[in-house]
Amino acid sequence: MKLLLASAGISNLSIRNALVDLLGKPIAEASALFIPTAAYGHPYAGPKAVWNSIAGPHSGLQCDLGWKSLGVLELTALPSIDR
Repeated sequence: MKLLLASAGISNLSIRNALVDLLGKPIAEASALFIPTAAYGHPYAGPKAVWNSIAGPHSGLQCDLGWKSLGVLELTALPSIDR
């Protein structure tokens, strides 16, 4: 398993190139799992920021890169997250 942890997502060409190098193949031939839960701990993030990163106007930073398949693991049942 290979991990690329980027708090602002794939936000520029150098990070995208690092991702492709890490994968060893084009993004279109790779699968990814997006886990946005850490955003809940950031003072400027929360549910709206998570939605934006998956389906909103900034989704291209992570989810709209042309993955072969993309899963989302959302852990909102954590006791530390307010209702």
